[in-house]
Formats: sequence, structure tokens, C-alpha cells
Amino acid sequence: MGISMDNVRGLVLAVSSSVFIGSSFIIKKKGLIKSGSNGTRAAFGGYSYLHEPCWWVGMVTMVVGEIANFAAYAYAPAILVTPLGALSIIFSAVLAHFILEEKLHIFGVLGCVLCVVGSTTIVLHAPREKNIDSVKEVWNLATEPGFLVYTSIVVILVAVLMFHFVPRYGKTHLIVYVGICSLMGSLTVMSVKALGIALKLSFSGMNQFVYFQTWIFTIIVIFCCIMQINYLNKALDTFNTAVVSPVYYVAFTSFTILASMIMFKEWASQSASQIVTELSGFVTILSGTFLLHKTKDMGTNPTIELETPVFRGPRSNEDSNNS
Repeated sequence: MGISMDNVRGLVLAVSSSVFIGSSFIIKKKGLIKSGSNGTRAAFGGYSYLHEPCWWVGMVTMVVGEIANFAAYAYAPAILVTPLGALSIIFSAVLAHFILEEKLHIFGVLGCVLCVVGSTTIVLHAPREKNIDSVKEVWNLATEPGFLVYTSIVVILVAVLMFHFVPRYGKTHLIVYVGICSLMGSLTVMSVKALGIALKLSFSGMNQFVYFQTWIFTIIVIFCCIMQINYLNKALDTFNTAVVSPVYYVAFTSFTILASMIMFKEWASQSASQIVTELSGFVTILSGTFLLHKTKDMGTNPTIELETPVFRGPRSNEDSNNS
């Protein structure tokens, strides 16, 4: 299956985004470590990192990456752009190995290779982007019963996680913070895609900002991004970077692809063999992220970590640096 020019543009933007976002994880982690030694840590509700220049450099780097990612969704389908986020995990893991001394072992290298193979498979078999001539078309897709049900479920789950699970298990179970980020992230991507399409059409001479739907998507993007940044900071400050990155990626990608399937129905025009191939590529990426995850656990304590649950509790910054 040939790759369309729009898919190529989306591919280049998505890869660039991964490089910047992968770097931002490391830079922000360094900033959080520095700020934690001078004030209340983010994991305990502190915001001293706002006075740390290194954290702001990481934020700027992440913003640049997100802008590239934002643009990628305007050209390519979510099934192509989102899985390429695995490349940010590879970049983050390699930098963490050299900068944060969070060791990347041989199985971690194998995990990186699997992520690349899976990403390549998805790129070569990604569906062509559906032609959309107005943001109103995206709005109609977003207000269909199926996606409205999905949105309602996401909002309820996020509320339960925030008000019930965060106070009790936030500092001991990574999945609580990651769950909030990932669920909100799936709605963010759908709104980002709508806004990206609106911008692309506006630049081509068809102003989409005269429609109220464009502004609603804009508000959703801003709100969801603020939520994700807040809880991702808590996750990064509480748990090891090499654990946060792959778990967040797997959860975020899974929910985003599910949301995209419901809203844009991108697989409707593909054959069964193409869908199976894409799913195989996605499973390969998941296998790679799993290896990266377990490698970090093995590097900490091979005997104990493999026999106990993954999320045993928060690790101090000192432990993360010495692992």
C-alpha cells in the first residue's frame, strides 16, 4: 500500500515531535529533581518547579514537540501518528541512560528495536486520511451517539480517579496518574485533530474560525492539556522516568486509537489483512515498551522486582539516580 504525501508529511512531523518530547521528559525530570531539593516536591502538591529554569526548558521543548505533533494530526490519521510516540520512549530511554544514569540493559535495547519495527509496520500500512472540507464535518462525527457515549465514560472515569483514587493511591500506584493523563489525552487528540484540520483549511483560504465548533474544540484542547501536564508532573516526580514513559505511552496510545476508531472510523475502508498487520505492528510496539519497562525493574533488583507487582510504591529521586 503506497504512502500518500499527506501521510509522509505527518510522518516527518511525528518523528520530529518524538525527538523533542523524548528530550523534554529528561530535562523536566532534571528540573523536578533540582526543585525538589529546595522546596515541596510536585508529588506532594508543591509547585517549586515553576521557579526552576531547567523545568521551563523542558516545558518549552515539550511544547515544540506537541506543536509538531499537533501539525502531524492535521495531515495523517491517528492510527499512524499516535503509535510513532514510541520513538519518544526510545529517545527518552537512551538519554536517561546517559544523563540520569537510569541504566538501559540489553533487553531495553531489544525493546527499542521492537518499537522501531512495530512503528515501521504501522507506517507502511496506515490508512489514507479521509478528506474533510469543514470543521463542521468533524463536529458531526464528534456528536454521533457512539463517540458521545465514549466521552461520557471517559469523563466519569477521570472524575472517579481524581476524587477517589488520587488521594488514596496516587503516590503508590502509577496507573492512577497515568490513567487520568491517558483518558484525557484521547479526548485531547481528537480535539487537536479537529483544530489542526481547521487551521489547515483556514490557511488554504477557507476560514474555519467563523464557526463556534472550532472554538469549542480549542477550549477542550486547552483544558485537557492543563490537566495532563499537572498529573504527568506528579507521575514524573513520584516514579522512575523509564517506567512512566512506556506505561503512559501504552495507555495513551490504546485509548487514542480506540477513540479514533469510534470517531473517525479510519479502518472502515481497509481490508482485514491490513487491519491485522497494523494491529500486529501495534502489539510489537507494546512488546517493546514492556521490555523497556521490565528492564528497568530488573536493573533495580532482579530477584525481588520480578516476583512482586510492578507498582509497589513511589521511589525517591535519590533512588532513581542511583538505579
